[in-house]
Parts: sequence; C-alpha cells; structure tokens
Amino acid sequence: MTFPDLHLPQQRRNGRNRLRPAILAAIAVTALGFATTRIAIAPDVVDHHSMHNMAHMMASESSGAAGRPATTVTPISCQKLPNVPGKSLTLALVDFPPNGYTPRHRHPGSVAAFVIKGTLRSQLEGEPAETYTVGRSWFEPPGAIHLFAENASKTEPAQILATFIADDDCGPLTIPD
Repeated sequence: MTFPDLHLPQQRRNGRNRLRPAILAAIAVTALGFATTRIAIAPDVVDHHSMHNMAHMMASESSGAAGRPATTVTPISCQKLPNVPGKSLTLALVDFPPNGYTPRHRHPGSVAAFVIKGTLRSQLEGEPAETYTVGRSWFEPPGAIHLFAENASKTEPAQILATFIADDDCGPLTIPD
C-alpha cells in the first residue's frame, strides 16, 4: 500500500532554506476491514527513534467502524519543558475527513484538543458525548479512556490541534485500549 509524498513548507534553518521532506507512515488493519490511519512525521522535528515510536503507537488509531475514514495525525513538534523536568510538550494536527472516526484509546500524558475546523463529537469514559465546534476545546487527563472522536459531518472535513504533555522521550502519544 502506498501513499503520495507529503511536503512541508520551506523553513529557514542555520541561515539556509530547505524543504523538509516528511515520512508518511501508514498502517492498515485490513484483516478487520478497518480504514487506515496515516501518520505524517517531519524528520527534522523529532529524531528517528521518536518518529518510530510515534508512528508505531499512533498507528493503533485505526478506524473503529468498517468503511469509515480514519484520521490523519501529523506531529508538528516535540520540545522538552525546561521548567518541568522529565516532561515534553508535543503538538500534533489531527485531520478528520468527512465521517472520519477514531476508536477507543488513551494517552500516556495530559491532552488538550482545540477545534480548528469543522464540528466533532467526542466522549470520554464516564462523561456524556459532546459536540465541539470551531474554537471549542476539551481536556483529557493522563490515562483517561477516550471512547471515540468523530467528524459530525459526512461532507466537510474537521481538524484539531492536540497538545500533549508527557514523558521526555517524545514517544508514543496514544496507547491502545
């Protein structure tokens, strides 16, 4: 299974412009008939070990319903927090195609999600499902069970900016449940 190359905008580094190629990791859970989750990772944002860890763990977010499109997760950056020893802050864009869905999962650290585009429905275990529109956000404590998140529209895409605070290794952002 192949996917088109993803190119990120030019970035000035050490006085030179260069195009940052991205690695597109894709895992298909074809045996179960689930859709594919795609993870785009820019190699100059995080090191090779971290990219491997993120791609491996985030690939577990395959679609939870046969035939529904899966999300695309693009880590943007990962930085150690100098004032919080042992912790890092990771930013990632999560794109939900029309009717897109993420199944039950959890995260090793705290997560704040901010809706940039579209309308999403989301539910944490023990709480009612909620609808989030542009400008709204939600918080997930470490280890909380995120039952699902889905694009409320069957015709328009949606997108969130997810902020993760977790251990310093810039490792897995998602833990399968």
